[in-house]
Amino acid sequence: MRAIQIHQTGGPEQLQMVDIPLPEPAPGQVRIKVAAAGVNFIDIYHRTGLYPQPLPFTLGLEVAGTIDAVGEGVSEWAVGDRVGCTTASGGYAEYALAAADKLVRVPDNVDLETAAAVLLQGMTAHYLTFSTFPLKAGDTCLVHAAAGGVGLLLIQIARRLGARVIGTVSTHEKAELARAAGADEVVIYTRESFVERVRAFTNGHGVDVVYDSVGASTLEGSLDSLRPRGMFVTFGNASGPLPPISPLLLSSKGSLFMTRPTLFHYIATPEELRWRANDLFTWIGAGELQVRIHQRYPLSEAAEAQVALAGRATTGKLLLIP
Repeated sequence: MRAIQIHQTGGPEQLQMVDIPLPEPAPGQVRIKVAAAGVNFIDIYHRTGLYPQPLPFTLGLEVAGTIDAVGEGVSEWAVGDRVGCTTASGGYAEYALAAADKLVRVPDNVDLETAAAVLLQGMTAHYLTFSTFPLKAGDTCLVHAAAGGVGLLLIQIARRLGARVIGTVSTHEKAELARAAGADEVVIYTRESFVERVRAFTNGHGVDVVYDSVGASTLEGSLDSLRPRGMFVTFGNASGPLPPISPLLLSSKGSLFMTRPTLFHYIATPEELRWRANDLFTWIGAGELQVRIHQRYPLSEAAEAQVALAGRATTGKLLLIP
């Protein structure tokens, strides 16, 4: 089968199309015929070595497709079932393996490309707003990269919960997308200070929580946008990893809270995984959550897809179609 592997870490040129044997599911696993694979920053971190993996390594964690083989001991899934997964092994390929207890069932009214586009980013938006800092009516949140894949979903879910949303984007076109998703206020940070706009929008008080996937370049402004005892949630490194932060800095800026969550700790049990995924699929099926797919790439163009994602010029999800 065709797959995208790295044999050494580095730039996008390290992504190689190879022909490898069809993987066989081990006990407790299934094999998925991949309909679509999500392209995510964690794939880039695997490629660059920021998150080291044994080499050679077939990239790709997020897939949707149909089961075509089940391993020993798997009784809850059958060949032909439509499934999605955010912890697949080798998703940038025609077939991928996944642990049976890490799968979610994709309902018939949600197409497989949409499922691949929403799982990782949608469940990230879900845990951020329901669990890391549970939003409630009247709260105000700041969402960086508001027109990105997570950002557009995060805005919609925050508004479902009754929160006010301030989004930051880099262009007028992205601002229109964030507003269409429901953002109350949108700041084009390349033209004006988002800290000043946040303070004006909140009458000088600051926001309750900042959801920051950008990283190094927004750190100082994020902290300066919070109310006393507000929470800084840093969940991505799009502009580079954060520098070390002194606890005294959090104290001096208002006894702030800071957390660095990751999705996999918020879907650690099958029950929690399926709660988050089923909420997303229910909202999509009812037309209450819009999933934007920015572009679909053939598997052979995985490098181009990662370059586009890293360049932060995309709005919504990028998919690889084997």
